[in-house]
Amino acid sequence: MSRKKSAHNSNLRKQPHRQAVPRANAISGNHHKHSVTPNGAHLIAHANLPTRYGRFTIYGFRGRSPREEAVALVRGNVSGSAAPLVRVHSQCLTGDVLTSQRCDCRAQLELSLKKIGRAPSGILLYLPQEGRGIGLMNKLRAYELQDGGMDTVEANVSLGFAADAREYDFPAKILKSLGATRIRLLSNNPDKVRQLEAAGIKVVERVPCQPRISKVSRAYLQTKKHKMGHLLEGL
Repeated sequence: MSRKKSAHNSNLRKQPHRQAVPRANAISGNHHKHSVTPNGAHLIAHANLPTRYGRFTIYGFRGRSPREEAVALVRGNVSGSAAPLVRVHSQCLTGDVLTSQRCDCRAQLELSLKKIGRAPSGILLYLPQEGRGIGLMNKLRAYELQDGGMDTVEANVSLGFAADAREYDFPAKILKSLGATRIRLLSNNPDKVRQLEAAGIKVVERVPCQPRISKVSRAYLQTKKHKMGHLLEGL
């Protein structure tokens, strides 16, 4: 073998191996992209996600239907003996991204990330359930009705939808995939607790998720408390 060829092979041997991206405990090992967990949630991808609230691993999941899609931000050992702090958050483009004050969605998202970032372990599930499940365009139609005097519940019902059309079976599948079958849930919504428990997730504690109430969102939150049974203080 020539010296030139030998030196070339030597350089190849010296090249470092690529560092593997860490995975959550329950889906570690030999899972690859587009793997299917035992309960039917498809793990599409995962990556490191540094944020202002701490470093997370972000996972992308899909279910069996086109509407079943979500991301999970995971921090710490969520499948250990201690129940992780979990927020199941519904997407709100107008609030989360455009900083609308008609609702408290962005404030809840930021509060949840802050609390999970400080906890030993936790998960934030982000779900495409815009407008409590009615979709973005219908949510804007509901806003139009609210500008005419309806509250958020009356507007959804007037459009032919339930006051809250969200379901939590798919989020429960994702939590199981991550090994988080016992959780501390950041939520003011008793129905969310009931649905998750019915789907096999033990909610060992409901942790209030109530940011400071603004003048603009007060009426919206009063409707959620009095018409939807949300557990909110100071209203």
